[in-house]
Amino acid sequence: MTLSSAKIFLSEKINPLYDDNEAASIVRIVLEDAFDRRTSAPERLFGVGEEARLEEIAGRLAAGEPVQYVLGMADFFGLQFLVSPAVLIPRQETEELVAWVLAHLKARPVTAPVLLDAGVGSGCIGITLKKKFPALQLCGLEKSPAALAVARANAARLLPTQPVQLLEGDILAEADWDIFPPIDVLVSNPPYIPQQERMLMTEQVLAHEPPLALFVPDNDPLLFYRALAAFAMRSMSSGGSCFFECNEHNTQAVAALLRQAGLYEVEVRRDLSGKERMVKAVR
Repeated sequence: MTLSSAKIFLSEKINPLYDDNEAASIVRIVLEDAFDRRTSAPERLFGVGEEARLEEIAGRLAAGEPVQYVLGMADFFGLQFLVSPAVLIPRQETEELVAWVLAHLKARPVTAPVLLDAGVGSGCIGITLKKKFPALQLCGLEKSPAALAVARANAARLLPTQPVQLLEGDILAEADWDIFPPIDVLVSNPPYIPQQERMLMTEQVLAHEPPLALFVPDNDPLLFYRALAAFAMRSMSSGGSCFFECNEHNTQAVAALLRQAGLYEVEVRRDLSGKERMVKAVR
Protein backbone atom coordinates (compact mmCIF):
# COMPACT_ATOMS: atom_id res chain seq x y z
CA MET A 1 0.00 0.00 0.00
CA THR A 2 1.31 3.43 -0.94
CA LEU A 3 0.67 6.71 0.86
CA SER A 4 -1.85 7.69 -1.81
CA SER A 5 -3.74 4.40 -1.55
CA ALA A 6 -3.67 4.62 2.25
CA LYS A 7 -5.30 8.05 2.07
CA ILE A 8 -8.00 6.71 -0.23
CA PHE A 9 -8.55 3.64 1.96
CA LEU A 10 -8.98 5.69 5.13
CA SER A 11 -11.18 8.28 3.44
CA GLU A 12 -13.55 5.65 2.07
CA LYS A 13 -13.85 4.07 5.51
CA ILE A 14 -14.75 7.26 7.39
CA ASN A 15 -16.53 9.44 4.81
CA PRO A 16 -19.97 8.05 5.76
CA LEU A 17 -19.47 9.49 9.27
CA TYR A 18 -17.74 12.83 8.61
CA ASP A 19 -17.90 15.70 6.15
CA ASP A 20 -15.08 16.08 3.65
CA ASN A 21 -13.07 18.61 5.69
CA GLU A 22 -13.27 16.63 8.93
CA ALA A 23 -12.48 13.36 7.15
CA ALA A 24 -9.42 14.93 5.52
CA SER A 25 -8.26 16.19 8.92
CA ILE A 26 -8.66 12.74 10.49
CA VAL A 27 -6.73 11.11 7.61
CA ARG A 28 -3.91 13.60 8.07
CA ILE A 29 -3.78 13.03 11.84
CA VAL A 30 -3.65 9.24 11.43
CA LEU A 31 -0.95 9.27 8.78
CA GLU A 32 1.20 11.82 10.62
CA ASP A 33 0.79 10.68 14.21
CA ALA A 34 0.49 6.91 13.80
CA PHE A 35 2.82 6.39 10.84
CA ASP A 36 4.95 9.55 10.66
CA ARG A 37 3.87 10.03 7.05
CA ARG A 38 3.23 13.60 5.94
CA THR A 39 0.57 13.70 3.25
CA SER A 40 2.93 15.77 1.09
CA ALA A 41 5.83 13.30 1.52
CA PRO A 42 7.18 11.17 -1.33
CA GLU A 43 5.52 7.83 -1.92
CA ARG A 44 6.84 4.98 0.22
CA LEU A 45 5.27 1.57 0.58
CA PHE A 46 3.70 0.59 3.89
CA GLY A 47 5.10 -2.53 5.49
CA VAL A 48 2.95 -5.54 6.33
CA GLY A 49 2.76 -4.54 10.00
CA GLU A 50 1.86 -0.97 9.06
CA GLU A 51 -0.93 -2.15 6.79
CA ALA A 52 -2.37 -4.28 9.58
CA ARG A 53 -2.22 -1.33 11.96
CA LEU A 54 -3.88 0.90 9.35
CA GLU A 55 -6.72 -1.58 8.90
CA GLU A 56 -7.23 -1.77 12.69
CA ILE A 57 -7.35 2.02 12.98
CA ALA A 58 -9.71 2.31 10.01
CA GLY A 59 -12.08 -0.24 11.52
CA ARG A 60 -12.26 1.60 14.83
CA LEU A 61 -12.78 4.94 13.10
CA ALA A 62 -15.51 3.46 10.89
CA ALA A 63 -17.26 2.26 14.07
CA GLY A 64 -17.41 5.87 15.26
CA GLU A 65 -14.58 5.90 17.79
CA PRO A 66 -12.92 9.35 17.93
CA VAL A 67 -9.49 9.45 16.34
CA GLN A 68 -7.93 10.77 19.56
CA TYR A 69 -9.02 7.66 21.49
CA VAL A 70 -7.98 5.37 18.64
CA LEU A 71 -4.45 6.84 18.66
CA GLY A 72 -4.38 7.52 22.42
CA MET A 73 -3.17 11.08 21.82
CA ALA A 74 -4.67 14.53 21.34
CA ASP A 75 -3.12 17.83 20.31
CA PHE A 76 -3.69 20.77 22.66
CA PHE A 77 -2.01 24.17 22.66
CA GLY A 78 0.96 22.86 20.68
CA LEU A 79 1.45 19.86 22.99
CA GLN A 80 0.44 16.22 22.69
CA PHE A 81 -1.55 14.70 25.56
CA LEU A 82 -2.28 11.09 26.32
CA VAL A 83 -6.03 10.49 26.29
CA SER A 84 -8.34 7.57 26.96
CA PRO A 85 -12.12 7.18 27.27
CA ALA A 86 -11.64 8.09 30.96
CA VAL A 87 -11.05 11.74 29.98
CA LEU A 88 -12.62 14.30 27.68
CA ILE A 89 -10.93 14.98 24.37
CA PRO A 90 -9.31 18.45 24.67
CA ARG A 91 -11.10 21.05 22.55
CA GLN A 92 -10.34 24.38 20.90
CA GLU A 93 -12.64 26.29 23.24
CA THR A 94 -10.57 25.11 26.18
CA GLU A 95 -7.41 26.33 24.44
CA GLU A 96 -9.00 29.80 24.48
CA LEU A 97 -9.61 29.52 28.22
CA VAL A 98 -5.97 28.52 28.74
CA ALA A 99 -4.79 31.49 26.65
CA TRP A 100 -6.84 33.83 28.88
CA VAL A 101 -5.40 32.34 32.07
CA LEU A 102 -1.87 32.45 30.67
CA ALA A 103 -2.17 36.13 29.82
CA HIS A 104 -3.42 36.76 33.37
CA LEU A 105 -0.49 34.87 34.89
CA LYS A 106 2.05 36.81 32.85
CA ALA A 107 0.51 40.10 33.97
CA ARG A 108 0.40 39.23 37.70
CA PRO A 109 3.05 40.48 40.14
CA VAL A 110 2.98 37.18 42.08
CA THR A 111 6.18 35.33 41.23
CA ALA A 112 5.06 31.76 42.03
CA PRO A 113 1.25 31.68 42.04
CA VAL A 114 -0.60 28.55 43.18
CA LEU A 115 -3.13 27.34 40.62
CA LEU A 116 -5.79 24.69 41.13
CA ASP A 117 -7.20 22.87 38.11
CA ALA A 118 -10.49 21.56 39.49
CA GLY A 119 -11.66 18.49 37.59
CA VAL A 120 -8.26 17.97 36.04
CA GLY A 121 -9.21 15.26 33.53
CA SER A 122 -6.31 14.67 31.12
CA GLY A 123 -4.46 17.56 32.75
CA CYS A 124 -4.47 19.56 29.53
CA ILE A 125 -5.38 22.86 31.25
CA GLY A 126 -3.09 22.82 34.26
CA ILE A 127 -0.16 21.04 32.64
CA THR A 128 -0.20 23.39 29.65
CA LEU A 129 -0.20 26.40 31.95
CA LYS A 130 2.69 24.96 33.98
CA LYS A 131 4.58 24.17 30.77
CA LYS A 132 4.13 27.71 29.47
CA PHE A 133 4.58 29.41 32.87
CA PRO A 134 7.12 27.29 34.81
CA ALA A 135 6.98 29.39 38.00
CA LEU A 136 3.41 28.22 38.50
CA GLN A 137 2.73 25.91 41.44
CA LEU A 138 0.29 23.44 39.90
CA CYS A 139 -2.36 21.59 41.90
CA GLY A 140 -5.10 19.41 40.45
CA LEU A 141 -8.23 17.78 41.85
CA GLU A 142 -9.94 14.87 40.07
CA LYS A 143 -12.76 12.58 41.19
CA SER A 144 -12.14 9.78 38.70
CA PRO A 145 -9.14 7.54 39.55
CA ALA A 146 -8.84 6.53 35.88
CA ALA A 147 -8.76 10.15 34.73
CA LEU A 148 -6.27 11.03 37.46
CA ALA A 149 -3.96 8.28 36.20
CA VAL A 150 -4.03 9.84 32.73
CA ALA A 151 -3.27 13.29 34.15
CA ARG A 152 -0.36 11.96 36.17
CA ALA A 153 1.02 10.17 33.10
CA ASN A 154 0.81 13.41 31.13
CA ALA A 155 2.57 15.31 33.90
CA ALA A 156 5.35 12.71 33.92
CA ARG A 157 5.75 13.06 30.14
CA LEU A 158 5.48 16.80 29.77
CA LEU A 159 6.77 18.03 33.15
CA PRO A 160 9.30 15.32 34.04
CA THR A 161 11.37 17.47 36.39
CA GLN A 162 8.63 19.76 37.70
CA PRO A 163 6.79 19.11 40.99
CA VAL A 164 3.01 19.01 40.62
CA GLN A 165 0.30 18.00 43.08
CA LEU A 166 -2.47 16.04 41.36
CA LEU A 167 -4.79 14.50 43.94
CA GLU A 168 -7.98 12.47 44.00
CA GLY A 169 -10.96 14.37 45.33
CA ASP A 170 -14.31 15.96 44.52
CA ILE A 171 -14.88 19.71 44.32
CA LEU A 172 -18.47 19.02 45.43
CA ALA A 173 -17.16 17.58 48.73
CA GLU A 174 -16.19 20.33 51.18
CA ALA A 175 -13.99 17.86 53.04
CA ASP A 176 -11.66 17.89 50.02
CA TRP A 177 -11.26 21.67 49.98
CA ASP A 178 -8.57 21.78 52.63
CA ILE A 179 -6.00 19.49 50.98
CA PHE A 180 -4.36 22.37 49.07
CA PRO A 181 -2.62 25.56 50.17
CA PRO A 182 -4.35 28.93 49.58
CA ILE A 183 -5.04 29.23 45.84
CA ASP A 184 -4.15 32.27 43.73
CA VAL A 185 -5.82 31.07 40.52
CA LEU A 186 -8.73 28.65 40.18
CA VAL A 187 -9.48 27.22 36.74
CA SER A 188 -12.07 24.64 35.78
CA ASN A 189 -13.91 23.13 32.84
CA PRO A 190 -16.56 21.39 34.93
CA PRO A 191 -19.50 19.25 33.78
CA TYR A 192 -22.14 21.64 32.48
CA ILE A 193 -24.41 19.86 29.97
CA PRO A 194 -27.97 19.15 31.24
CA GLN A 195 -29.25 15.68 30.49
CA GLN A 196 -31.99 17.19 28.33
CA GLU A 197 -29.34 18.44 25.86
CA ARG A 198 -28.15 14.92 25.04
CA MET A 199 -30.18 14.93 21.84
CA LEU A 200 -28.12 17.89 20.58
CA MET A 201 -24.83 15.97 20.87
CA THR A 202 -23.12 13.71 18.37
CA GLU A 203 -23.21 9.94 18.73
CA GLN A 204 -19.38 9.91 18.83
CA VAL A 205 -19.41 11.97 22.02
CA LEU A 206 -22.30 10.14 23.67
CA ALA A 207 -20.91 6.69 22.91
CA HIS A 208 -17.29 7.31 23.84
CA GLU A 209 -16.61 10.30 26.11
CA PRO A 210 -17.06 9.99 29.91
CA PRO A 211 -20.54 11.04 31.12
CA LEU A 212 -19.06 11.96 34.53
CA ALA A 213 -17.18 14.84 32.88
CA LEU A 214 -20.07 16.01 30.71
CA PHE A 215 -23.45 15.96 32.38
CA VAL A 216 -25.26 17.69 35.23
CA PRO A 217 -28.83 17.24 36.49
CA ASP A 218 -31.50 19.10 34.53
CA ASN A 219 -32.78 20.65 37.77
CA ASP A 220 -29.36 21.99 38.82
CA PRO A 221 -27.19 22.85 35.78
CA LEU A 222 -25.03 25.23 37.84
CA LEU A 223 -24.19 22.60 40.47
CA PHE A 224 -20.43 22.73 39.95
CA TYR A 225 -20.20 26.51 39.61
CA ARG A 226 -21.95 26.93 42.95
CA ALA A 227 -19.35 24.66 44.57
CA LEU A 228 -16.47 26.38 42.77
CA ALA A 229 -17.69 29.80 43.90
CA ALA A 230 -18.01 28.62 47.51
CA PHE A 231 -14.53 27.09 47.31
CA ALA A 232 -13.13 30.36 45.95
CA MET A 233 -14.65 32.39 48.75
CA ARG A 234 -13.26 30.03 51.38
CA SER A 235 -9.91 28.86 49.97
CA MET A 236 -8.61 31.48 47.56
CA SER A 237 -6.21 34.28 48.41
CA SER A 238 -7.64 37.79 48.44
CA GLY A 239 -7.28 39.14 44.90
CA GLY A 240 -7.16 35.62 43.44
CA SER A 241 -8.95 34.97 40.16
CA CYS A 242 -11.29 32.26 38.88
CA PHE A 243 -11.57 31.18 35.24
CA PHE A 244 -14.33 28.81 34.16
CA GLU A 245 -15.50 27.31 30.89
CA CYS A 246 -19.27 27.39 30.54
CA ASN A 247 -22.23 26.12 28.58
CA GLU A 248 -23.01 28.87 26.06
CA HIS A 249 -26.66 28.85 27.23
CA ASN A 250 -25.79 29.39 30.93
CA THR A 251 -22.78 31.72 30.97
CA GLN A 252 -24.75 34.77 32.10
CA ALA A 253 -26.38 32.69 34.85
CA VAL A 254 -22.91 31.56 35.97
CA ALA A 255 -21.77 35.19 36.05
CA ALA A 256 -24.79 36.15 38.17
CA LEU A 257 -24.11 33.24 40.54
CA LEU A 258 -20.50 34.34 41.01
CA ARG A 259 -21.55 37.90 41.83
CA GLN A 260 -24.16 36.63 44.29
CA ALA A 261 -21.51 34.47 45.97
CA GLY A 262 -19.44 37.57 46.71
CA LEU A 263 -16.93 37.52 43.84
CA TYR A 264 -16.39 40.70 41.86
CA GLU A 265 -14.96 42.02 38.59
CA VAL A 266 -16.97 39.30 36.86
CA GLU A 267 -16.22 39.20 33.12
CA VAL A 268 -17.80 37.08 30.40
CA ARG A 269 -15.81 36.35 27.27
CA ARG A 270 -16.86 34.94 23.90
CA ASP A 271 -14.99 32.21 22.06
CA LEU A 272 -13.77 32.55 18.48
CA SER A 273 -17.17 31.47 17.15
CA GLY A 274 -18.86 34.31 19.06
CA LYS A 275 -20.45 32.20 21.79
CA GLU A 276 -20.30 33.19 25.45
CA ARG A 277 -18.20 30.32 26.80
CA MET A 278 -15.87 31.68 29.51
CA VAL A 279 -16.16 33.68 32.70
CA LYS A 280 -13.62 35.26 35.05
CA ALA A 281 -14.14 36.54 38.58
CA VAL A 282 -11.96 37.92 41.38
CA ARG A 283 -11.96 36.99 45.07
